[in-house]
Amino acid sequence: MTISSGGGTRTRTYVIDGHTVPAPVLAPGLYLVATPIGNLGDVTLRALAVLSAADVVACEDTRVTAVLLRRFGIAAKLLAYHDHNAARQRPKLLAAMADGRSVALVSDAGTPLVSDPGYRLAAEAREAGHDVVAMPGASSVLTALVVSGLPTDTFLFAGFLPQKTAARKKRLAELASVPATLVFFESAQRVADSLVDMAEVLGRERAAAVARELTKTFEETRRGHLGALAEAYASAPPPKGEIVVVVGPPVERAMSTDDADRLLAALLEDNAVGAAAAEAAAVTGLPRRDLYRRALALKGRQ
Repeated sequence: MTISSGGGTRTRTYVIDGHTVPAPVLAPGLYLVATPIGNLGDVTLRALAVLSAADVVACEDTRVTAVLLRRFGIAAKLLAYHDHNAARQRPKLLAAMADGRSVALVSDAGTPLVSDPGYRLAAEAREAGHDVVAMPGASSVLTALVVSGLPTDTFLFAGFLPQKTAARKKRLAELASVPATLVFFESAQRVADSLVDMAEVLGRERAAAVARELTKTFEETRRGHLGALAEAYASAPPPKGEIVVVVGPPVERAMSTDDADRLLAALLEDNAVGAAAAEAAAVTGLPRRDLYRRALALKGRQ
């Protein structure tokens, strides 16, 4: 894996705002480099330094990565590494590291190893004793989460759902009771069907958001309940671009009639009907008027 350009060793630099910056010297190992999910201005300075200094840049699609590198004047050796050739290319990359070379790994957008074949390469690099270093940066998961308007304190990234309806519903049923905001990747062609299944399995009233083309010119985030979002996307042509679906935590189970009666009965032991109904409304969130009628009925039975 000789790294050369035009018959000689390539110049390792990058360009920022018209200023040429010399690349640092990288120690051998694997560098996991996050790249922009849309806006190229979101690339980090560390990412540029590593991409310009690495002996080889492994990427899902060399054409996509080349756009980023050209923007910042980086002349790097690119090697395609994706689902279809990973088994063949992985030994080459491991051999390069064993030979004292530095390898940068990028995905088409965002942080590598998230829903891409980089996980196996990173695992085998560690097993072989090579350094594995992360260059953090853009992430569609976190970007969608923070613009969704849904709780961010606890969340679960669930990746892509299965393509077939039955398998998709089964997976959603497994996630239905997880007490966290759920984040999914989805294709534009399947998002309408997935939203329909989410509404059916997770509940039509569960809050959600569909984020599309994040950080790009036509960025869009639609918020609402799953039922309404499912109807909206089912009645329109498939959207364009990359999509992230964010679903809020499970809706708390509504209090049953028997539960409400038990609470009112306990409150009526020490309170008048109006006070008992007001206290029950504060605790349950149920309409005070309905609770007042139930409290009157219970009082009449006592």
